[in-house]
Amino acid sequence: MQKSSKFFVIVALMLGMSLASLEATIVGTAMPSIVGKLGGVSLYSWVISVYLLTSTTTVPIYGKLADLYGRKAIFIVGSLLFLIGSSASGASQTMVQLIIARAVQGLGAGAVQPIVLTIIGDIFSVEERARVQGLFSGVWGISSIVGPAIGGLIVDHFSWRWVFFINIPFGLISIVLLSIFLRENIVRTKHQLDYMGTATLTGAIVALLFAIQQGGNAWPWFSVPSISLFVVAAVLLALFLVTESRVAEPVLPLSLFKNRVIAIASLGGLVIGPILFGLSSYVPLFVQGAKGGTGTDAGIALAPMMLAWPIAAALSGKLILRYGYRLIGTIGTTLTAIGVVMLTFMTTHSSPIYTGLGMALVGGGLGLASNTQIISVQSAVPWNLRGVATATTQFVRTMGGTIGIAIMGSVLNAQLASRFTPVLNSNPNVMARLPKDVSPADILVNVDARALLPQQILTQLQEALAQSLDWVYLLVAIVAILGVVVALFFPRGKVDQLSYREEESVQKPSLAKNVG
Repeated sequence: MQKSSKFFVIVALMLGMSLASLEATIVGTAMPSIVGKLGGVSLYSWVISVYLLTSTTTVPIYGKLADLYGRKAIFIVGSLLFLIGSSASGASQTMVQLIIARAVQGLGAGAVQPIVLTIIGDIFSVEERARVQGLFSGVWGISSIVGPAIGGLIVDHFSWRWVFFINIPFGLISIVLLSIFLRENIVRTKHQLDYMGTATLTGAIVALLFAIQQGGNAWPWFSVPSISLFVVAAVLLALFLVTESRVAEPVLPLSLFKNRVIAIASLGGLVIGPILFGLSSYVPLFVQGAKGGTGTDAGIALAPMMLAWPIAAALSGKLILRYGYRLIGTIGTTLTAIGVVMLTFMTTHSSPIYTGLGMALVGGGLGLASNTQIISVQSAVPWNLRGVATATTQFVRTMGGTIGIAIMGSVLNAQLASRFTPVLNSNPNVMARLPKDVSPADILVNVDARALLPQQILTQLQEALAQSLDWVYLLVAIVAILGVVVALFFPRGKVDQLSYREEESVQKPSLAKNVG
């Protein structure tokens, strides 16, 4: 393997993952401008939700296809879909068009992250893999920091359409570099695609996510629509499990979970999702809503977590090789739990240093824990299962985060209703001063509305929000403590003792030797 080829493959993969991760954060900043131009504020949330929906449902499917037909081909197909969706999003003239385009964009994004991580597992040894995985783990963290800033810059100085068009040149560069420098020696055999498994899995996830996203918002949790969607999701999931136990080439081989390493790593991913998504969503709300900070202040609050993550992930490589998965995973989850517990004691008077220390502990812990999960899963299976195994870990993490966010949102809404209502009812003139399109829950994050509140009322509402968020952080803390328990069940032993023996395979990809 030539170093020059490996360098260009890393650049291609980094570009692809950066685009997919940036798109998850950059659009949020541009949404007010988009709605101002296209209208349709009632469809606001769907622009974000549909991207999450399609990118989540396709992750395990792309993972299986990558095992059947090669990583490069599926990565390129996914990247092209992502670029087509980006082009259509930028050219949209209505909100409905934008939502459809974002769905296509998400279909492509679902291929990028799991296949990027799978290719890393293919072309690097176990020793190198830990270090490189840490580098790529930092992409999502950095995107969370720079995404909103880039989105604001584009909207302020150019057009919101360039939030989507900017993906095209970088995406094409990624495709070209990977096409040239990554070579795969795939043995072409006839495969039988698991259409039934794909359909039932997709249907179950769509029904579940739709029920979670709409329940408590569009309709009550125990209404006919909510219950019906949960029943549909359960039935389709049962059909999926039956199908996967019978077909020759399942999209998600259930036999994977007989491997204790993969089973525990997947449970660990299920725990990491709510912690990461929960803190990324609700710490900014605390900073902006409860403390009256700006978007920049919110980004600064997240920075310690997002910077500590890749540093810890990069260091985890040597630590894992020396001490094994179990110890490093347990240390990581313990640091995470300590950091989250610190955040449960935050008040509106807490110093930024206190918040930053808690977030840094969380980031460092997640960096150790998440890298341990990815490396352990990739090392536990042969080449022909590495794609679906990696995708399964990412899929479980995303699903855990999505479900966790929905539960946290329901708890927060209930707490806000019980705490805001007495304050507003005792001051009936307050709501009369506010713009008609501002709901009580939006008062503290709407700069114009916040400026119209008397200082005494503003302080009471900020304290009410902070106390409501305490319940959210408590939920995250419980999940983090469960993460420590899960890590303790990881098999004992060094990396080589828990790894699949046949690292070399006839299908394993190589790097182009006649280029560069």
